[in-house]
Order: sequence, then C-alpha cells, then structure tokens
Amino acid sequence: MVEHITGMLALIGVLSLFCQWLGWKLRLPAILPLLLCGLTLGPGLGFLNPDAIFGDLLFPIISLGVAVILFEGALTLNFKEIKDHGRMVTHLVTIGTVITWACISTATFYLLDFSWEIALLFGALVVVTGPTVIVPMLRSVRPKSQLASILRWEGIVIDPIGALLAVLVFEYITVASDQTTHVLYALGSMLSLGLGLGAVAGYLTGQILRHNLLPHYLRNTAVLTLMLGIFVGSNLLQEESGLLTVTVMGIWLANMRGVDIAEILEFKETLTVLLISALFILLAARLDSNAMLGLGWGGLGVLAVTMLLARPLSIWASGIGTSLSKADKWFLCWIAPRGIVAAAVSSLFAIKLEANNVQGADAIVPLVFLIIIGTVVVQSLTAGRWARFLGVKADSAQGLLIFGASKFSRELAKILKAKDVKVLLADNNWDNIRLARMDNIPVYFGNPVSEHAETYMDLTGIGRVLIISPYRQLNPLVSFHFQDFFGAKKVFGLNNTEVGSARHQLSESYKQRLCLFGDAVSYAKIASLMAKGAQLKVTNLTENFSFEHFRKRYGETAIPLVYLTKEGKVVVVSGNDTVFPNGIELISLLPIEALEEAKVQQAIAEREAQEKAAESALAKVKAEEEAERLKLETAQADVATEDNTADALQAVDETLVKN
Repeated sequence: MVEHITGMLALIGVLSLFCQWLGWKLRLPAILPLLLCGLTLGPGLGFLNPDAIFGDLLFPIISLGVAVILFEGALTLNFKEIKDHGRMVTHLVTIGTVITWACISTATFYLLDFSWEIALLFGALVVVTGPTVIVPMLRSVRPKSQLASILRWEGIVIDPIGALLAVLVFEYITVASDQTTHVLYALGSMLSLGLGLGAVAGYLTGQILRHNLLPHYLRNTAVLTLMLGIFVGSNLLQEESGLLTVTVMGIWLANMRGVDIAEILEFKETLTVLLISALFILLAARLDSNAMLGLGWGGLGVLAVTMLLARPLSIWASGIGTSLSKADKWFLCWIAPRGIVAAAVSSLFAIKLEANNVQGADAIVPLVFLIIIGTVVVQSLTAGRWARFLGVKADSAQGLLIFGASKFSRELAKILKAKDVKVLLADNNWDNIRLARMDNIPVYFGNPVSEHAETYMDLTGIGRVLIISPYRQLNPLVSFHFQDFFGAKKVFGLNNTEVGSARHQLSESYKQRLCLFGDAVSYAKIASLMAKGAQLKVTNLTENFSFEHFRKRYGETAIPLVYLTKEGKVVVVSGNDTVFPNGIELISLLPIEALEEAKVQQAIAEREAQEKAAESALAKVKAEEEAERLKLETAQADVATEDNTADALQAVDETLVKN
C-alpha cells in the first residue's frame, strides 16, 4: 500500500511537470492540460482514484496545499500598490468584486435551487480571475498594453481578496450549521481568532525577518514552517479558522514596512506551482462527471450569467471615470477566466461542508469546474478574434527589456523613453534600480527569470531583450529563458572577450548570439568608455548627412547602438552592421576619442567655412571693385560721347551761320 501511494505521488509529480511544460510550449493556460490529464486518469480510465488511494490522508494534503496557496496569494496583496495600477484596477477589485459576487450568487440561487449560504459561497469562489490563467492567454492574444496590464493586475490583486471573501463566507456557513452555539457568537470568536492570531503571527514573523534573527538559508523554510504551524494551531484553537489566519498573516507581512519578502515570495511561488499542479490533477480525478452533467441547463445558465451578465456589469460600472474606450471595455468584458485556486479552495470547502452534512455542498465542485472549463476554453478560443474585431490588438512589440541597469543602460533607456519606445530595466543591484527610478524609468528589481518575474514583470509591448550586465553566470540563463519566450533572434547579448579556464568557457552556439552592438563590444569595454566620459547621442541620418558623413565626423571608434525608422520600428545593431539607411534616428555611443575627433572635424569644418567665407568676401569685394570700375568707365564713355555730340552740334551750328 505504501509503495502504491509513493508511486502515485511520483506519477502525479511527473504529470504535473509535463502539463506545465505542455502549457508553456503551446502558449496555453496550464490549467487545460492539467484538467485533461486529471479527467482522463480519473473519471475516464478509472486509473487514479484519490479517495481510495490516499484515504484519510487526502483531506490533510488538500488542506495544507490550500493553506500554502492562500498564504502565497496574500503575500502579493500590498495595499499601497493597488492605487498605483490605475483607477480601473482599483474599481475592479472593489466595486467589480461586489457586483460579480451578487450576480453569480443570485443566479445560482434561482437557477439551481441552492440555499443562499451555498450560493453566496459559490459566488465568492468564482469571483477570482487567476494570473496563472490570464498571463498565457494574453501572450497569445496580445492586446494593447493598457488592457493587458489591467487584466494582469486584476488577476494578481483579486486573488487574495476573493480568497478572503470565500473564507469569510465559509466560516459563516460552518458556524451556522452548528445548532449548539449562537451563530453570531461563534462567528465573532472565529473572526477574532483568525484576524487576531493572523495579525500577531504576521507581526512576529516580520520582526524575525526585519532583525535577521535567522540565517539566510533558513528564512524561506522557517516562514513556511511557521505558517503551517500557525495554520494547524489556529484550527486546534477554533475549528476551521486556520485558512483565515494564514491569509491575514500573509497580508500583514506584505504590508509591513522594512520587511523584504521578495525571496520568500519567490520560494513560495515555486512551491505553489508544484502544489497547484498536483492538487488540480487530484481534484479533477475526483470529479464526478455525472454530477456535472446533472447540473443541466441550470449550470449552463449560471455559466452564461457569469460570462454575459456579471462580467459586463462589473466592467462598465468599474469603467466609470476612466479613459477607456467602448472597444476597450467590450474586450475586458470577455476576458475573465477562472483558475486553479477556485478549484482547490472549493474542493476543500466541499469536503468540510459534506462532513458537516450541509445540503448542496456536493454540487459546489462540479459547478466550479463547469465555470472553469467554460470560461477558459471559450475565452481562450475566441479572445484573439474578438480583439481583432474590436481593433484592440497591439502592433508588433517594439519595446526593449534591458537586463542590467548600469549608467549606460539608464542613459540608453532615457533616450528611448523620450522617443516613446517602451523600455524596462531589470537588475539585481538595488543601487542601479534606485538611480533608474530617480530617472522615471520603468524597472524590475530582482531576477528576471524567477517565478516572481513571471507574474509581476510586465512584458506587454516588449519585443526584444538586451543583456547588458556584468553577471557572467546569470547572463546565459537570462538569454536562454527569453529565447524560449521571444525567439532566438529577439535576444541579444554582449560579447565576452575575456578568456578564462576551460570550465568557464561558453558553448559555441551561445557565443554566436553574443553580437550586440558589434562583435568587439563587451560589457567591460562599455563600462570603461562610460567611466572615461563617453556620451550617447542621437543623430538624424539624411541625404545631406549620411552614415559616411557620420563616420567622417566621429571616426571609427563611434559605436552604433539602435536606430529608429520613420515607421516607428526599433532596430538593434548587432554583428558587423555597417549599412544604415537615410531617414533614421541613429543612437550611438561616442567615446572620448570620437568626441575629440568630432571637435577636430568641427574645427576643420569651421576653418574651411571661414576660408570659404573669406574667399567669398574677397570675391565679393573684387566683384564690387570691378563693378565700380565698369561703372566709372561707362560714365567716362558717356561723358566723352556727350562731348563729341556737343562738338558735332557746334560744328553744325557754325556751318549754318557761315552759310
């Protein structure tokens, strides 16, 4: 039996990894292959029966997994950041959540004859739009950056809010089902314990992290262990209060000043990916297909209300006072896929409510899965066509992600930003990130290939990656990661001219891609030039001032970097590019030698101009003198002519007198 359980756990782990990889490869939400895998192994083939295999262990496994998922989601809820993502996101996670909850709960009550308690619980479970589902969908649809940003941050922020709402409703149902105690008293004690213990646990954990009372290598493990301990302890003190406690604990840590949770969050997200994948296979395998079919037209009606009524009402009400167009709002109305968190939490709640003999609890999970399948499948297949019909698809991405926020990268980013090109700087160095923020440059602080970056680093409008960092060990990882994301031809790295030992040598295939700004340009060279006073300059290349004139003025030491076409395209200089068309804006790095050469050429040009001006002035003087001479000669000739005429007339007169 033990060997069987071990084998099944290993199989689920392997299948989870495969489904995640398949979703990434096909640019689809991972939930689709996970769902298909669970349904095939469970109801389809009957190979995987979680209840029979794990028995009494199933509930603790799901319970601890959901606790970790809710805690990780709560760590992302920073109240100060909500307002930074615009009025639309703020309205969606507040007004929109209430509207969606009310519409779905009402539809569930009337169409499926659920009790108000179960209907409200179901409505709270499906208000969440998970980022794990939305992000892959946005990659394939590619809407305008503003719309993509709204959808991403809505999914991130509403995740813990929806979970907290569902937990509160669940707590109420739990205490209301117990006839031995007063409902308000039991609910009050549960909320007091959950909120109070969660806040105290979050504060104490934050103090431990703030004062570095644990060694660095124990921080992640310690926080996870403390969270699980608080979860179990809260449930022992007050049954079913653990989920609320860990959710509040995570929210408190996320909003506590002076506490760095970046590494903890990254660790939790990695763990959550595995837990979510495994849980979803298990939960899909437990799904009773007959129960889903038994929902009938009522279930389809709830799905229709969720997609065609609740979401549009939420969007149009939340969009009041925003700058979104009608086309933008209609697109947002159609994109609201439900994710894995709703399935995991609903399954856990259903198990607990069934144990308490709550009527209608057995129908929660099939209905949640129906909503998940309907929203994900339908919206994934139609979102692209809908975006094209509305005209909200983004143009080809011209933005740049620059890994490494050195002085050179910051200066390049400022120029590109001034030219309305989207730029995002990513770096592990806080000093570089701080200086970039002072220049109002969008930044990401952390490892750009981490799970945290996968969720929080906004790549909408980004089409290429420039690796300009001194981190020799991390640069190849970043390169290979984004080659899978954008394609090999869209990722550029600087050449590494340093020769090290054989174990530190890079592969030939990788070195062939290290041609950013030219084969002879390395990070060390750029850093040295910037330290010596090199400058970045924008030059308009025209028919009167072509690239040949540019070379003549600045010499061979000038390094072309990027150029912008009249059509708004951004072209990154790589390899030995020597041909640059006219009608572009060329951004180049000018070393001291190039600047001195430009001064020399300018002095020569000024001298030549002065000489030409002097020659022109001399020629003008000569021309004026010649004109005066000709004028004088003409005047003298006129005088002589007049004299001759007068003499002739006098002679005629004298002749006449004589006659």
